[in-house]
Amino acid sequence: MVRMQVQADTQPSAQSSPYVGGRKGDKYRFTVLADGVLRYEWAPDGQFEDRPSAFAVHRQPQGVLYYQVRESDAWLEVITARFHMTYNKQEFTPYGFFAVVSGFTGHTWRYGEQGQNLGGTCRTLDGADGRIAVDPGVASRDGFASIDDSDTMLFTEDGFVAPRRAGTGRVDGYLFCYGRDYREAVKALYQISGSQPLLPRWTLGNWWSRYYEYTAESYLELIDMFKSIRVPLAVGVIDMDWHLVKDPVVAAAGVTGWTGYTWNKSLFPNPKAFIKALHDRKLKTSLNEHPAEGIANYEDMYAAMAKALNFDASSKETIPFDCTDPTFLRAYFDILIKHLEDDGVDFWWIDWQQGPYSRLPGLDPLWLLNHFHFLHNKRLQAERKPSEGDGGRPIIFSRYAGPGSQRYPIGFSGDTIVSWDSLAFQPEFTATASNIGYGWWSHDIGGHMLGIRDDDLTSRWVQLGVLSPIMRLHSTKTRWVCKEPWKLPAGSGQGPRDVITKFMRLRHRLIPYLHTMNARAAEEGYPLVQPMYWEYPDRDEAYQVPNQYYFGTEMIVAPITSPQNVATKTGKVKAWLPPGRYIDFFTGVVYDGDRFLWLNRTLDNAPVLLKQGAIVPLDANLVPGNGCDNPDGLEVVVVIGADGKFELLEEDEDRSNASTDKPVAWRRTPISFTQSTGTITIHPSGEGKAPKDRDWSIRLLGYKTAQSPEVRIDQAVVKTSTSQEGGGLGLLIKVGKIPPGGSAFIKFGPEVKLAINDPLALADPVVFAAQISYNTKKAIDSILSRKGVSAAVRASEVDATDMDPDLRLVLKEFLLADSRV
Repeated sequence: MVRMQVQADTQPSAQSSPYVGGRKGDKYRFTVLADGVLRYEWAPDGQFEDRPSAFAVHRQPQGVLYYQVRESDAWLEVITARFHMTYNKQEFTPYGFFAVVSGFTGHTWRYGEQGQNLGGTCRTLDGADGRIAVDPGVASRDGFASIDDSDTMLFTEDGFVAPRRAGTGRVDGYLFCYGRDYREAVKALYQISGSQPLLPRWTLGNWWSRYYEYTAESYLELIDMFKSIRVPLAVGVIDMDWHLVKDPVVAAAGVTGWTGYTWNKSLFPNPKAFIKALHDRKLKTSLNEHPAEGIANYEDMYAAMAKALNFDASSKETIPFDCTDPTFLRAYFDILIKHLEDDGVDFWWIDWQQGPYSRLPGLDPLWLLNHFHFLHNKRLQAERKPSEGDGGRPIIFSRYAGPGSQRYPIGFSGDTIVSWDSLAFQPEFTATASNIGYGWWSHDIGGHMLGIRDDDLTSRWVQLGVLSPIMRLHSTKTRWVCKEPWKLPAGSGQGPRDVITKFMRLRHRLIPYLHTMNARAAEEGYPLVQPMYWEYPDRDEAYQVPNQYYFGTEMIVAPITSPQNVATKTGKVKAWLPPGRYIDFFTGVVYDGDRFLWLNRTLDNAPVLLKQGAIVPLDANLVPGNGCDNPDGLEVVVVIGADGKFELLEEDEDRSNASTDKPVAWRRTPISFTQSTGTITIHPSGEGKAPKDRDWSIRLLGYKTAQSPEVRIDQAVVKTSTSQEGGGLGLLIKVGKIPPGGSAFIKFGPEVKLAINDPLALADPVVFAAQISYNTKKAIDSILSRKGVSAAVRASEVDATDMDPDLRLVLKEFLLADSRV
């Protein structure tokens, strides 16, 4: 006789327990963690696991769950608003355990399948020269994805880790059924696995890193040289030559020198003074660490470590690195690491390259180092004075160690080959990492090793770095590879030196925008970089541009990752613009959306598109200084043509009461644009400490007018200065100072519109610089300058004219970008 627990026509209802199964005698247990997440366990001995794992730190559901259970003697069904699971109560197989995602009846998940998974990320790009395989994420075009958590370590009550219960055949997995609602799938991942923590603001600035045998003097000279050319920095990373490497004591100890914890005093005679000098220049500092070889007998802290570990120091043997031993780890952090942090080190670059194996089966040393280094850095930040630390906001710098690694930012992607193929893969690699919730990758910008010198490649790579989560220059140990702007050729604003300088300054100008997105990532579960298909999951075109991505809420980036054409001096990328109208952040060119198109750019620009209604706050200082302090002035870029809003989030400079254990006291400044009246409103700052008086300016991209707007500050009309900027940069209005708690209204009048492109003016600089025949230039000019002829007709004439194919693409881009031409 069939026994039904719930009638077939019953709707999902509130349940007091998330568990289905797991009763005495059951070898299976399901946990409904959300309406789109099902945990599934198979335990041959009937012993199920409730301890948090390296992946799943939160195993209990959030809020009241609504689901339905149907059960007979042979079958079990669990139904939520998002999925319908069916199971035959036997050991899991694709035949007896499957689920249908609501709205995706043609796609059935079967145990062990991933379907059309859109990819997540992987441990490292070490040695990569282009595309490599990545592990799955929780986003799939089939609407389902799964994570196998069967072998990860478990947290114990004392805070350490332990392996899974003995025995074979155990299964512990998570099924995500969110259809094509990819953002919700990742947010569900965060609920189970922990969210991305808020990064310190300074991490969003420019990092300098190079594997090179610097001295304290030469390193500070380098930093000062950046300042002299007015290129800001925020982080100085010291690679492994900070410690003893080639000293005779290293060879005498029988080790390679790859691991080290003792300053090389011949290079850094006074480490504490050196780090203080970096701090005085507003740079945070990280040291590289390869811990695998242990603690050799020449290390400063060898005797102290030996005493703490009851190790016979008289043997002069190297103390083995054993991360599986809690006693060793305590000594490692409290003695070895803290000794160097007392010199001022802010965080560690954990350069573990020895694979996933340790003395404890299933324990990946990389994951354990990431976890405990992160906790240790949190303690370090809490112990330091407010002026020295970051309000308890910890970070590390290390490789990805599997799902759940988003809890331990920042990611170091490894040592890539210097090549166009490497560059071409990194935008996609960064974007798909968001499918597993890993939003803070840092790449070796410019590439790490081998390859050939190509200054155009370096320039395009820097552009990608500035438009990536973390901007860190790095290269291997050779005098032939350089990223210093002053060592690269200039070129009237378009040379590699000019390009890198321009974009590194822009990175620091973007900090107000980036830090707001940092807050959004931590508090709302939205990574900074998102694939196009997150916003347009039902458009096939969104999946065909894997290198194109949203950079925060307001920007679409389509980086150029191939060499420029020698004749046209432009690079190109095939992009897809969603429905709407867009304007280029750098050139002011207006584009109609809902189509594929080729975007062509000279070396000094990169394709960054803003939709009508976009609002982007920038540091008003065209050349910000070192560090990433809240700016004294703000420039707000606004794209007219549609309503828009943006809430600027800032922290108080005084973070003495900040802590990761309580919410951030954000200072919130709403900014809005109303298209019907042509009014920009800077609303009063709410919450947090009121800001000091700051200068505000507004830039309307692609807007041309001879009239000045009406500007009111707290209802009082004020005089302002306006200027029409060239190169499509639009109208700049200097509003002036807005008092704490004050508001401003900038009114242009109803239904303001973006300026219509002038194809001839846009094409003229490219044609002038093109390395082509003068007769071809003359022919192009006659086509573009024709009056009373449509853009489509002129484009057809361009098609019929013999010229370089890439030059034809440039001309047609300008002719056909804006249908109003």
